[in-house]
Amino acid sequence: PMTVAKITEISSTSPVSFEDAIKKGVARASQTLHGLKGARVSEQKVKIEGDKIVEYQVILRLTFVLD
Repeated sequence: PMTVAKITEISSTSPVSFEDAIKKGVARASQTLHGLKGARVSEQKVKIEGDKIVEYQVILRLTFVLD
């Protein structure tokens, strides 16, 4: 059978780490997108206040199979 996939881009943040931001983004996306097959981090950023990192942000490109 033929499979057709779509790629969508999301942003996810965490005050803890990049890894946590990735996990939260995938968990949230899986609530709405069915058939998730993979994710690629296309960008990473941090928000700094004073001399401390206060937020980690990732841009994820998610691949999912269309119904």
